[in-house]
Amino acid sequence: MCLFSKSAFLTTVTAIAMIVALAAPASAAADKEQQQMMADIRMLQEQAQLLANMLRSVTDALKAVNAKIDDQTNVERKAFADSKLTIDNLTNDMRVVREKLDDSNVRISSLTQEVDTMRQSVQQVPLSRLSSAGAPDATAPRAAAAPAGAPTVPAGTSPTRLWDLAMADYSATQWSLAIQGFESYLRTFPTYDKADDAQVYIGHSFLSDGKYDKAIEAYDKAIRSYPIGDALPDAYYRKGVALNALKQVDEARTVWDFLVMTFPTSDAALLAKQKIDQSKKP
Repeated sequence: MCLFSKSAFLTTVTAIAMIVALAAPASAAADKEQQQMMADIRMLQEQAQLLANMLRSVTDALKAVNAKIDDQTNVERKAFADSKLTIDNLTNDMRVVREKLDDSNVRISSLTQEVDTMRQSVQQVPLSRLSSAGAPDATAPRAAAAPAGAPTVPAGTSPTRLWDLAMADYSATQWSLAIQGFESYLRTFPTYDKADDAQVYIGHSFLSDGKYDKAIEAYDKAIRSYPIGDALPDAYYRKGVALNALKQVDEARTVWDFLVMTFPTSDAALLAKQKIDQSKKP
């Protein structure tokens, strides 16, 4: 009995040892498979975290882009509003300018009609009446007031009115009419204060009309007839301009040099200096 039990015990122990020996490889294989699975899970978790980070970055980038789009939209909206305001202001300004131009045109038309009326009234007055009724004494000092008791100039034919008529034609670039007006002024009031100006403006009219030879003659007449007139510097300057237009450059420069030496402080002398400097440039 004792032997049997010992034998059975050994058999049992051997069987258990064999079972354990057989089970050990299976357990080791299971642990390895579990480790591989855990490694795969960790890899998946890392990849999931990486994807989450990338998604967060993309989301942030989209938010930044949207913010920039909103800012740009606001800027463009403001720019559009400013442009519309500017256009509206320009439209209003143009309307004001157009109204002013229309008003100026009306005034110019009215003045033209008045000038024509004045010219007709002057032309209807015979020169014989002017001479007997109010022409100043040719021997009276230039720019002197008329003596007491002297006949008065008929209404509508005063020196101021004749001068204004001639200047109106000059301002309207009606050169021939302006010349006639200034000549009429000189014939009627040869000793008045603006007589030298009238002669110089005759030269200006010829010069503006491109008749340079006649302009030079008119300026020479002003220089000879009114040697102390205040319009003399301008006559010298414009004479030089006319000579220069005729390609007589040396003669023009001689006139300008004389002007600068004789009337150094005049505005015409400053203009003459500029012309002289320009002629020196190659």
